[in-house]
Amino acid sequence: MDDAVGVNLKTVGALGIVYVVRRPAALRATRAQLSTAAVSGILLLAGGNGLVTVAEQRVDSGLVALIIACVPLWIVILRLLLRDRPGPATALGVLIGLAGVAIIFLPGGSGETDLGFAALAVLAALSWAIGSLLVTLRPVPADPLTLTSVEMAAGGLVLLVGAAAHGEFARFAPGDASASAWFALSYLVVFGSLIAFTAYVWLLGNAPVSIVSTYAYVNPAVAVLLGALIAGERLTGSALAGGLVILAAVALVVTAESRVRRRAAEPAKVS
Repeated sequence: MDDAVGVNLKTVGALGIVYVVRRPAALRATRAQLSTAAVSGILLLAGGNGLVTVAEQRVDSGLVALIIACVPLWIVILRLLLRDRPGPATALGVLIGLAGVAIIFLPGGSGETDLGFAALAVLAALSWAIGSLLVTLRPVPADPLTLTSVEMAAGGLVLLVGAAAHGEFARFAPGDASASAWFALSYLVVFGSLIAFTAYVWLLGNAPVSIVSTYAYVNPAVAVLLGALIAGERLTGSALAGGLVILAAVALVVTAESRVRRRAAEPAKVS
């Protein structure tokens, strides 16, 4: 339930920013745009973040982060299904990444990791990839903050319904939550969503996408380090090896895709 509450608090904050900074006119959108944003939000927040929250109940956060690093690889696979053929280097990167996932799930190599919950992290990555690709193929609100507000509202609503169905409201008492839990929730609302999203939008408009997309393999490295330093998590040899293979594959895919985009942009600059 804390994930659902956090998402809805972020929604309120994002809507406030849109109203104050962008003015009410920025909230206008067509039904098709709102539908795309809502479905994307459910896939990203309920399917992506929600499943990650469940997976991390039984799987170390570092391993989950390594699995989530597959998002760019899933996007390439989805493009293949949509008959958008990637280059040879991108295809090779996808194969390497899938091999990395296979290494993590090798029989007997996962140690005490619950493979069922680890599979939920894989589904979370796939859901995030579908939601990310959807907004590039369908009409969305023109203002990025409006888009995010609708996404968080739809995803947060689904998370709240899921929390209620699971009986979490009956078991939750605000007074029982520790100060560190409230601090973590506040941190995610302010820094993990409002500030981070604003910085991300600014980067997309002021930096090459090849640089912005490096989050795909920087975040897992940070998560593994913090998990070891703060939570005392230890990855098994196969999990670490598979994670490193995944990071190498994502780096290869991001580099290859960035090179293709630069080549496609060169004729436009010349003309």
